[in-house]
Amino acid sequence: MTADAVQTSKWLTDIYAPLDEEVTAFDLPVDGTVPLELEGRFVRNGPNPLGPVEPGTYHWFTGDGMVHGVRLRNGGAEWYRARWVRSTKVSEALGEAPAPGERHGGFDTANTNVVGLGGRTFALVEAGARPVELSYDLETLAHCDFSGTLPNGFTAHPKVDPSTGDLHAIAYHWAIPHLQYIVVGSDARVRQVEPIEVADGPMVHDCSITERWMIVYDFPVTFDIDAAMSGTSFPYAWNEAHASRIGLVPLGGRGSDVRWFEVNPCYVFHPLNSFDDGPRVVIDAVRHPSMFDRNRLGPDEGPPVLWRWTLDTATGAVTEEQRSDIPLEFPRVDERLVGRRHRVGYASEVRRSGSEIDFGGRLVHIDGDEVRPIDLGPGRLSGEWVMVPRTPDAAEDDGWLLSFVYDRATDRSDLMILAADDPAAGPVASVKLPVRVPAGFHGNWVPD
Repeated sequence: MTADAVQTSKWLTDIYAPLDEEVTAFDLPVDGTVPLELEGRFVRNGPNPLGPVEPGTYHWFTGDGMVHGVRLRNGGAEWYRARWVRSTKVSEALGEAPAPGERHGGFDTANTNVVGLGGRTFALVEAGARPVELSYDLETLAHCDFSGTLPNGFTAHPKVDPSTGDLHAIAYHWAIPHLQYIVVGSDARVRQVEPIEVADGPMVHDCSITERWMIVYDFPVTFDIDAAMSGTSFPYAWNEAHASRIGLVPLGGRGSDVRWFEVNPCYVFHPLNSFDDGPRVVIDAVRHPSMFDRNRLGPDEGPPVLWRWTLDTATGAVTEEQRSDIPLEFPRVDERLVGRRHRVGYASEVRRSGSEIDFGGRLVHIDGDEVRPIDLGPGRLSGEWVMVPRTPDAAEDDGWLLSFVYDRATDRSDLMILAADDPAAGPVASVKLPVRVPAGFHGNWVPD
């Protein structure tokens, strides 16, 4: 990076710039009509540093967590809240007593995802930290070990099996010499922990499931002991000596039964979805050509595009094919189809400026083999899109898409609601927020 870039750090400016205070607003104005079926909360997590940070060493993935939420009911938007997730550091900065609960893994900043589970709300992060339980109003309650059943840390990306409601997850921590395959019941209690042996301490950001398999991504971003000893806040880097491979473990089975399939070097943060096709396992994911190689302070090596891997469990063969050349990230499908054959998906465009990339752009609509961006209006930049079905048995694209969308003209954000079957038709409703929601990571719809 240039000297000017070190002084400014794009991860602290423009769409990434943090809010400097918590926000509460009631009875939000709405353009259009909020569908009556939407009764619950749209919640999203992301980094929002509290207090000054050093631009030359700040890594986007390490900022203090802030959860943003909008409560919808009776065709209106009752409230918006932005709350810091209380790590020990945040509590100290705010002059509060530390939030209760045991810490694990050397840090307790939960800044990546927020999910509803068993009538409770949890902020999540990877790399060994505990989940953090939040109240309905997004206040921090406690750092949580799932009622004493979680032996170590958790992950930011559990996958819910639509058939059982169980959460399947891959967790890692630099001091644990293997990955952990964790199964959590819908009652928020861990039922199973299985070790999966790997080398070099890889960063395993996400996972996938099918009806038969837990899918493990072992790619060449690994723990860097020299970086850790030097005091860097994010000691993971590209490791050319580490093979890129995908593992299959029987769903709910033993980690020792993993079967590995080697693929061409790359990195994957987020899969779109995976499914079984006879003896084959089909995986659609966003493939980055490398990660944390040239730039150690953020995911700034691309372009990331949608690829498909097909693993043949009968022959051991692997097929790799690019599905689109549109740069994108944060892919999602209808949660009812996680691990099942899908037709439709949604993502957020990744914008390119020279050798750099920025997260937040147009909506990308995936419909079979057609992948196309959809303009949201001048100066409007979206984050991750979440699909909410109209009814439990509605068709795959019969429902609504929800995302926080930044408007450069007003320097504020909306919660935009689109028809999932025709997102190009324009918003069904736009909930007007009093502030800009900084570009961040992941969220979900949590129905009441």
